[in-house]
Amino acid sequence: MQLVELDLSRNDIPEIPESISFCRALQVADFSGNPLTRLPESFPELQNLTCLSVNDISLQALPENIGNLYNLASLELRENLLTYLPESLAQLQRLEELDLGNNELYHLPETIGALFNLKDLWLDGNQLAEIPQEVGNLKNLLCLDVSENKLECLPEEISGLTSLTDLLVSQNLLQVLPDGIGKLRRLSILKVDQNKLIQLTDSIGDCESLTELVLTENQLQSLPKSIGKLKKLNNLNADRNKLTSLPKEVGGCCSLNVFSVRDNRLSRIPSEISQATELHVLDVAGNRLTYLPISLTTLKLKALWLSDNQSQPLLTFQTDTDPETGEKILTCVLLPQMPSEPGCQDNLPRCGALESLVNEMSDETWNERAVNRVSAIRFLEDEKDEEENEMRTLLRRATPHPGELKNMKKTVENLRNDMNAAKGLDSNKNEVNNAIDRVTTSV
Repeated sequence: MQLVELDLSRNDIPEIPESISFCRALQVADFSGNPLTRLPESFPELQNLTCLSVNDISLQALPENIGNLYNLASLELRENLLTYLPESLAQLQRLEELDLGNNELYHLPETIGALFNLKDLWLDGNQLAEIPQEVGNLKNLLCLDVSENKLECLPEEISGLTSLTDLLVSQNLLQVLPDGIGKLRRLSILKVDQNKLIQLTDSIGDCESLTELVLTENQLQSLPKSIGKLKKLNNLNADRNKLTSLPKEVGGCCSLNVFSVRDNRLSRIPSEISQATELHVLDVAGNRLTYLPISLTTLKLKALWLSDNQSQPLLTFQTDTDPETGEKILTCVLLPQMPSEPGCQDNLPRCGALESLVNEMSDETWNERAVNRVSAIRFLEDEKDEEENEMRTLLRRATPHPGELKNMKKTVENLRNDMNAAKGLDSNKNEVNNAIDRVTTSV
């Protein structure tokens, strides 16, 4: 009866006896990983309980009077079969951590907004189609994870989460983010990857504490100019969208360290990117870039990715002039970027002519051309008439493969032996041997 902590996790206990209610001093209990389907009805009598973990036990429902555990600060219910939450859950006024991830919840009760002391709320991996607006009452909430649900929108009242630092809404059906998100001045991490975003709200620029913004695998065609106001942004990932341009204001992200816009439709990178002086990794592979701005040379880049099969993180660039604008630009063997071929498995740099030559030519055709090719070396010191130039042309036939040379030599030696062994050829022996010697020497 004086037991304070009970850890029975990862066993084969099928049932918790009702008599556990006599453990009045119990503060920490962990029953995770057992073949349990229910908690005893007397369980809520453990009113000194502060931490309860019942993860992965096939739990289908919570006791209706679970709200009697009014000292509970941490409740972990991850990886169960919960389909609803009892109304009494709202009575857990001291609750700071609530983990409901990977259940079967289709609905979140409005009373969730009564958990005023809640700091961490995990709802990932459920079937939620909406979040009640009352969630905006959770003024102390630091982390909200609603990823892997079926959310089509977030309530405007999310602006009330003034203490929020982490907002994870990956793998949902969101097309837009509410404008109220700009009021989350303490927000540090925002992950909206694998949604259906068609635009990013301008108010994102008001999230002044943002350090990580993940927009991967959406349908964005542009980024708002206000993104340049994110002075603390360290990591910006917008891979696999439909971006056709980048705002020049992105250079205002003065703390940006990693910027990835792989697999979009970009035709140019704004020269103002060089204003992001902390940028070390830039990934622009899988776009439609014809050149890079020469201002990139002022950055201390550690990696610049232009291709999926790029062997080195940094390439050797040459300066050139854009024929249309006349401005100086950077170019290399991988520019202009070529569209990826889905069926191509070769790790060849995309060098245009070389790639098409290899792809369009079968092995048989290649061998035939190699054997029959004629290389011409022309001497152009004297510019004379075409006929005389043709006389000065040196024609070079394809050199046989070393294996072919060995076979030729072996054939000649066999011929010599056969001739020497033949009878009745004594008179011609010397002449034949001389001919064979000439051939062997030539080989």
